[in-house]
Formats: sequence, structure tokens, C-alpha cells
Amino acid sequence: MSRQRVVVIGATGHIGTFLVPRLVRAGHDVVTISRGTRAAYVDAPEWQQVEQVTADREQEDGDGVFGDRIVGLRPDVVIDLVCFTLESATALVDALRGTDAHLVHCGSIWRAGPSAVLPVTEENATPPVGEYGTQKDAIARMLKEETARGGLATTSLHPGHISGPGWAPIGPVGNLDPSVWRTLSAGEPLLVPGLGAETMAHVHADDVAQAFALAVEHRDAAAGEDFTVVAATALNARGYAALAASWFGQEARLEPVTWDRFREGTAAEHADASWEHLSRSHVFSIDKARRLLGYAPRYTAEETVLDAVRWLVEHGEVEVAGALVV
Repeated sequence: MSRQRVVVIGATGHIGTFLVPRLVRAGHDVVTISRGTRAAYVDAPEWQQVEQVTADREQEDGDGVFGDRIVGLRPDVVIDLVCFTLESATALVDALRGTDAHLVHCGSIWRAGPSAVLPVTEENATPPVGEYGTQKDAIARMLKEETARGGLATTSLHPGHISGPGWAPIGPVGNLDPSVWRTLSAGEPLLVPGLGAETMAHVHADDVAQAFALAVEHRDAAAGEDFTVVAATALNARGYAALAASWFGQEARLEPVTWDRFREGTAAEHADASWEHLSRSHVFSIDKARRLLGYAPRYTAEETVLDAVRWLVEHGEVEVAGALVV
């Protein structure tokens, strides 16, 4: 693979933490763009070889100068990890059009609505629900059309529920409520809304980074395409809860309840998050990413969430009733 100048926007987040060192190890010249308000989740010596630029993307988008800033960095590849609106994505495409750059955009599996056919593919997904998913879907469609009509070379990658060391995973009932881990580690009853068969699509941040690095390496195969990036397995609520309890030497005591009952006993923010995740009940195919990019996730969904929980426990970031036994 030839050496390329790669600009990574939003480089110190979940994906960038693993992606930037990968790109450096692959021999690329890497320039990172971030607000400079935090370091990467996991330190690595490769960051010493990176050119780091501090910029407020939201402010510069508003001023209409962010695209010009990126063009001025003379990129061969632009990896955009923090674009959330069609307006922002379009402005960057307009600025890069006419260059030979390859724009690789980070989307989301929430561009797909509630499951109708399983597994969900890039072709059979239902229309998105909610503003976030709607914007991500609109961006992906715009990028695909841009490349199809001979404009900028673009690719969009759509990760699932990203997890790994340094931050909490989406938990067994589809939210970030930290009390769930104490409940399961103590073998206490856990309220589970719905059937418990609703599914979630986790993915390790390092596997997402792998997919982005592969899109850079295989530009011709990636250009004009969109790819779902998740683990090869998916977890349903009751199976995830049973697995998590076993990590602490416990059996899960699950109490299936209606959504109304669940909302009565759960903080509104957590109940809303549970509905957003579980009502979609996603299981995705990664066949397209495997076939065209060679994507081969290292972590199963089970290993992904365990990696995250282990880090939280070891760093005292979550209250649990006993030690991990795995």
C-alpha cells in the first residue's frame, strides 16, 4: 500500500483512539483534527508521529471555513468521524470536489429503522426513525450519489454500538444505566422490558478502526460504497444479561415486564435509551464489508462488552457486588 497523507477529523474519540495508531503503523502520514479537549482513550507511541491540529469543527462550519481548512492540509484521504448533519457533510464534499482526495465518512447503523428482515443488509434496511438516523442515512445517500455521478470519491462506514476500554458499553437492557452491572453482579432481579429477545449490534472500537483502515487501503473497492461494521455476533437482552451475570459467578434473575412497568421503575433517560436500542432489534450482515474490504472482526459481541466491563471494573468506574471470575 502506498504512503498517503491522511487527515482524521475527530481523532481522539472511540474510533480514532485505535485508528490513528493503525494508520501510522501502516506507513501513512497522519494529521489529526480535534478540539484539543481530551486525549485518546488508550495511549500509544504512534501518536508521537502525528501532526495534531486544534480546530472547532462546529464553529468553523458555521463560519463556512472548515472545508477550506481541510483542503489546505493537502490530504490524499479524509476520514470524517464527527459529522452529524447533511449540511455539514455537503459543505465538506463541496470543498473537496475537484481534488483527488478520498472522503471516508463515519455513519451509524441507526440509518436503519426497526428490523423487518434479518440479517439487515445495506440493501434491505427499513427507513430510519429519529433525527440522528435520518441525518446519517441522508449523508450516506448523498455521498453515494456524489461518487456515482463522477464527483468526489467517497465511502461511508456504519458502525454499531461501539465499545471497548475506556467507556461504558450499551448494557443488557439497552441503556447506559450503571446500576445494571451491580444488579447482575449481585444476582438480584433485573427488570427486562418486552420479550427479552430484542437484539443489539455491538462492535469493538478496534474493529471499527480496522474497517476504516481497510477502506483507505482498498480505495477502488470502497469508493461509492456503504458498509455496515459490527461484530460477527449479536446479543439479545436476556442472553446478554445471563452472560454478564456469569462473569461475576452469578445466574441472571430476569423479570420480564411491560414497557410501561419498565418506565415506572427506570429513570427517563435510561428508559428512553432502552426503547431506542431495543425497539430497533438489529442483527446486521457484514458480508459486504468482508467481501469488498476483507473486514474480519477480531472481537465477538460478547468479547467486546466484556473488554469494556473489565476496564470499568479494574478502574473503579462502575460499582459491582463482586469480582469478575473471567
